[in-house]
Amino acid sequence: MNFIYLSPHFPPNYYQFCVNLQHLGVTVLGLADEPYDLLNPALKAALTEYYKVSNMHNYDEMLRGVGYFTHRYGKIDRMDSMNEYWLETEAQLRTDFNIPGLKIGDMPRIKRKSLMKQTFIKAGVAVARGKVVHTLAEARRLAKNLGYPLVAKPDIGVGAAKTYKIHNPQELEQFFEQKPPVDYIMEEFIQGTICSFDGLTDRDGKAVFYTAHQYSQGIMETVNNDQLVYYYSLRDIPADLEEAGFKALRAFDVRERFFHFEFFRTVEDNRIIALEVNMRPPGGMTTDMFNFANDIDVYREWANIIVYNRFTADYNRKYHCAYIGRKFNRSYAHTHEQILGAFGQKIVHYEPISGVFSAALGDFGYLARSPDLEEIYAMAAYIHELA
Repeated sequence: MNFIYLSPHFPPNYYQFCVNLQHLGVTVLGLADEPYDLLNPALKAALTEYYKVSNMHNYDEMLRGVGYFTHRYGKIDRMDSMNEYWLETEAQLRTDFNIPGLKIGDMPRIKRKSLMKQTFIKAGVAVARGKVVHTLAEARRLAKNLGYPLVAKPDIGVGAAKTYKIHNPQELEQFFEQKPPVDYIMEEFIQGTICSFDGLTDRDGKAVFYTAHQYSQGIMETVNNDQLVYYYSLRDIPADLEEAGFKALRAFDVRERFFHFEFFRTVEDNRIIALEVNMRPPGGMTTDMFNFANDIDVYREWANIIVYNRFTADYNRKYHCAYIGRKFNRSYAHTHEQILGAFGQKIVHYEPISGVFSAALGDFGYLARSPDLEEIYAMAAYIHELA
């Protein structure tokens, strides 16, 4: 089997996907703009060959890279990056080289929030009211119908980048004066907490692994207000969240892929409302959280799905696993050494966070696990406590 992995060096923990493919005898071919000498040694060892381009945004270069690998190794069986940023690039390359997986024609329904909304509605999952608006007049009519506050976000966008909360007519006018030249969807503001339904499907679309996470606050608030964030896995998935998650899985026909579906749980009436879908693993260190929460190796199991269409691990959500982020622009009550001393082996991992993710996740992250959710809350409070 020939597998091209785009940008195998980023995020840093994803090199393990390549390592586990190589362990199963796959010819793993790396394609990226990172100098070869800077690659993780374990990643280098896993790659049969690496093709460096000067710019991954230059599609002609990417095309030549895949062409080179095809000429040298024969037909390419699979391609991925596990990265939302390169989703369309992957899809175009799969289309041009007839590689199985998501093609360019699949992109609108999984990239445009407006089309996601339509798919959720057809699946019977509630959504926030709203639509794409092109003019101030359209937005005013929508505001009259929905009321303030409103949320404006790019119809195609990753995370909370360039997302705005609009409180009144004056802010609406200001938004249109400075709006970037892309389509924006405007929706009612949902007062609630964010939860996610995450996992991995096999080639037949069966969820061979799934879990759920709860967030301390929304990513929009975290980024726009420079807040601290933590989130944690659930040992027991609420029935309404699981139902909505499986409806979305069927509607979006997720096959041989990780998925990350985001929902609101409303404060007022405890309902589940769909936010968006992502056809990739949840970001940051969440794949490592999968492993620590369940004592499994999801990197190995993903490789098993790719090669054999088998998921071999047993899992029963033994622990809650939390990501707890710190930002360097704060003064904290407890040092790193005090954190490790206070919680010992319950802190299962820690590392600096890449600048790309730091606005949302912080500059330094801890993974903590416990079977007791109250202990997770206590650890998050201790790590976040300010001096």
